[in-house]
Amino acid sequence: MVAFVRRLGPTVLGLTSVFVLIPGTAAHAVEPMINMRILLVSDGTPSTEAIAHAMDSEGVPYQKVDLTSPGRPVITAGFLADTVGPAERAKFQGVILPNANPFADQAEMTALVNFEKKFGIRQLSAYVYASPEVGLNYPEYYGPLDGMTASVVPGGPFPYLTGQVPFEDESPVVGESYGYLGTPLPDDLAAGRSFQPLITMPVPNSATQGVVAGVHTHDGRSEMVVTAAFNQHQKQFQMISHGVLSWLTKGVHFGYDRNYFAVHVDDVLGDDTKWDPVRNCTPTSDCPPDVPETGIRMTPADVTAAVQWQNANGLTMDFYYNGGGSVLHAAEHGGSDPLLTSLKANKAQFRWANHTYTHPFLGCAQDFSVIPWRCATNPQGQIVWASRATIEDEINRNKQFANQHGLADDTTELVTGEHSGLFLQPRQPVDNPNLAPALNSTGVKWIGSDASRDPVQRPVGGALTVPRYPMNVFYNVATAADEVDEYNWIYNSRADGGSGICEDNPATTTCIPPLDPATGWSQYIVPIEVRNALRHVLGGLPWPHYAHQSNLTGDRLLLTVLGELLTQYRSLYAANAPIVNLRTSAIGAEIKRTQTWKQNMNQVSGYIQNGVVYVDAPDNLDVPLTAPAGTRIPNLLNLGSSPFGSAYAGELSAYQRNALLQPIKLLLP
Repeated sequence: MVAFVRRLGPTVLGLTSVFVLIPGTAAHAVEPMINMRILLVSDGTPSTEAIAHAMDSEGVPYQKVDLTSPGRPVITAGFLADTVGPAERAKFQGVILPNANPFADQAEMTALVNFEKKFGIRQLSAYVYASPEVGLNYPEYYGPLDGMTASVVPGGPFPYLTGQVPFEDESPVVGESYGYLGTPLPDDLAAGRSFQPLITMPVPNSATQGVVAGVHTHDGRSEMVVTAAFNQHQKQFQMISHGVLSWLTKGVHFGYDRNYFAVHVDDVLGDDTKWDPVRNCTPTSDCPPDVPETGIRMTPADVTAAVQWQNANGLTMDFYYNGGGSVLHAAEHGGSDPLLTSLKANKAQFRWANHTYTHPFLGCAQDFSVIPWRCATNPQGQIVWASRATIEDEINRNKQFANQHGLADDTTELVTGEHSGLFLQPRQPVDNPNLAPALNSTGVKWIGSDASRDPVQRPVGGALTVPRYPMNVFYNVATAADEVDEYNWIYNSRADGGSGICEDNPATTTCIPPLDPATGWSQYIVPIEVRNALRHVLGGLPWPHYAHQSNLTGDRLLLTVLGELLTQYRSLYAANAPIVNLRTSAIGAEIKRTQTWKQNMNQVSGYIQNGVVYVDAPDNLDVPLTAPAGTRIPNLLNLGSSPFGSAYAGELSAYQRNALLQPIKLLLP
């Protein structure tokens, strides 16, 4: 702490609003310091764990007290607050409890109550029964909330929502949400007691609005109470979690929140082998060798449709191209490739990135004498790998193709065919050892990985992986009919005519009844794909999604899914919280910056005092901060100030660094 005060000294003295005790003079009150850290008291139930996940996602520091742990710290006055010099200090800026009073020893609750009253600290009671204890009448309804729709009250902490919060109903036979809908008790202003609803829901078979969340002001404290159970995966929780944290912290906290979405289209200029609905296999993959292959390839009309869709929807796709596919097509069709001509005419409409020249498998040599294939070995029993020269050639020839045709690709980005070269458990348990040196020599800094099997950003030589969400719109289909046919083969039991994969892998795959070929795509597959993608968008990770060029031709399945996703998002989120659509290099940098913050946040200290935020951090660390509109940054030597951050979701946020050995400081409005 001595170093912190020393570094802050010149800055603090420049603030006329900070009072210092000087011997021989009258004492003036010193504003308390409020540490920028949350106290999470958890009993392990889903609601408190969901809040913990939300804080982890945004990068909000917190201290967790596990009520189920025998060695947990006891909540006392000394645990909650202390003094620093002449100032009293609250060690936490907000308190999260599993319910309104979870302690067996009421001395702990008393200590919390006194702490909250003294420092003006807010409390979130994550899941409560509607009762007078929390400012509500007893519930007029209690039970499942599946499929019901709540509404946010204007003027509350959810300015980024359009108003409706639909509760999920994924299964007609499984209860997913439960809650207690009660109405507020009358305010008693003389006693200092009131209740402000923040989220309400119609009581079934009634015109009454019951409370899902609201602020109970009582005993000199502000307590947000939530009467519906949540878990971290539910869309309704993802929608409100940021507003809950903003309310708890009065809009000032560490952390950075955005809703990201990007879609990569692989195999552009190449083709994809079509699913065989008669033999239920894909030629050259899992069909017998004599089964003929049919290719799926985009047309100029598909390029026009993609451009029109992007312009209408405000989302840019990333085209991962295989230049060798165009050269081969031209050689087989009289020396020309109309698709390339169309893409070049519209090249500025898309983001371009390298998918290797001919899309080979760049991991181990594949031995197809067994099913599934295995890595081929030499006589000494060693794995045979694609060579460094082969990998470099595939990358460099594709870059040359882009230069030749004026495609403005980012040469630091790469996705190999099938993410090959990276490990593939269990058949190829390690990366191809030739991959890292090839990436280094070709200047690749970001290499796409499959998030379903390689979900953590990691180094591969001088490059970093960028996990990508796979979409369940299959690479080998262009029509709804083929998509439904293959879907049924994968997800139907043998008795229903399927492959039985779902029966053999119950831990990862669920069997479903056969989908109707006429309606299975629109009524089952599209809703599931949109639901899963929307969860990813609201989950805080910037990982891109990937599909294939085959999904932009035929029935243009990908555009259907993307269009419905954006429609749903924009019906739920206001214009002040747009989807952030980044290219791979920016996504990779954001993942790296976020991971670096989470690994180093314990080296950072910050507090709020007298309307000023003070942060002390290592000089090379980007610190994520969120603050209300109107927050400013003091200029050097406090000579004026500049606006802080960028606007998103009704707040300002940015990553900040120490400047010229001066700690980060924000001037709150």
